[in-house]
Amino acid sequence: MMPKIVLSSWVHPEVIAFLAGAAEVVPHQERDALPADELGRRCRDAQGLMAFMSDRIDEGFLRACPDLKVIACALKGYDNFDVAACERQGVWLTIVPDRLTLPTAELAIGLMIGLARNILPGDRLVRSGRFRGWRPVLYGRGLDGSTVGLIGVGAVGKAVARRLAGFQTTLLYTDRVPLSPDQEDALRLHCVSRDELLRRSDFVLLGLPLAADTRGLVDARFLERLKRGACLINIARGSLVDETAVADALESGALGGYAADVFAFEDWAIEGRPAGLDERLRTAQDRTLFTPHLGSAVDDVRRDIALQAAASLLDALRGQVPAGAVNRPSAARGIVVP
Repeated sequence: MMPKIVLSSWVHPEVIAFLAGAAEVVPHQERDALPADELGRRCRDAQGLMAFMSDRIDEGFLRACPDLKVIACALKGYDNFDVAACERQGVWLTIVPDRLTLPTAELAIGLMIGLARNILPGDRLVRSGRFRGWRPVLYGRGLDGSTVGLIGVGAVGKAVARRLAGFQTTLLYTDRVPLSPDQEDALRLHCVSRDELLRRSDFVLLGLPLAADTRGLVDARFLERLKRGACLINIARGSLVDETAVADALESGALGGYAADVFAFEDWAIEGRPAGLDERLRTAQDRTLFTPHLGSAVDDVRRDIALQAAASLLDALRGQVPAGAVNRPSAARGIVVP
């Protein structure tokens, strides 16, 4: 019998076709996320699962799915997945580490420009019918000559720095492990303390993973140290930010604007996460710019991400070490594809 592989979210038809020759595929071609209880029911006798941002995998789920051998995540950040539990239960966990980098960097710069140049307020003005020709309104700020601070210079941070090269910006950064002098020179990056970065930057971009020591990084104290009127951009994880503190800073004028592609309510593994976006952020339309987790939402990119995840599924089921593995289960649950 062929192994059973469950897909928890919509994928391109090419992905299903790729898997169909080697497995019984159980797709979910709806745009809404598969409810957790239904996902568990479908995976009860499955050997493979392709998981997405909206899923949460913990020890209880793995115990209820004793045949599961590999979970291939069609994503880069995997804080919703219990890696240690997968390790203990003998289940491979894989991610796609690189294909999301460039589109996320592009979106980060788009959010910076859109927020700073009042793109959405301008769009609303034109659509309202009140625009009668040029007036001295909606003056914003440009990237040219500005100072941009990158908190975290992983793959996305470096890609943002490369793309800002043409904007004549001063680029500051802070990270746990500083780059080499050669990397700093190549990217025109200057390593400074976090306090100096916050004091000098016109734009601050968050590029850190979500972990115990980064959750709530942007709190009231962080925002108090920020240059007055600066813009904050979050394309990393929603729970890096205390969204209530951001709303307070926008109301006081301490923060000039906030743009985000990620939100705290999306971080399913965090107990007590907010049910939705702070109402004050939703209504602060002239000082905020939000996108619905579009970081990798480029058609061919999403197709390729799912295809890479599919290849990892089949590799693991064939007894091979799958690409993108983030664990090494010591007692894997076996192989099923010859």
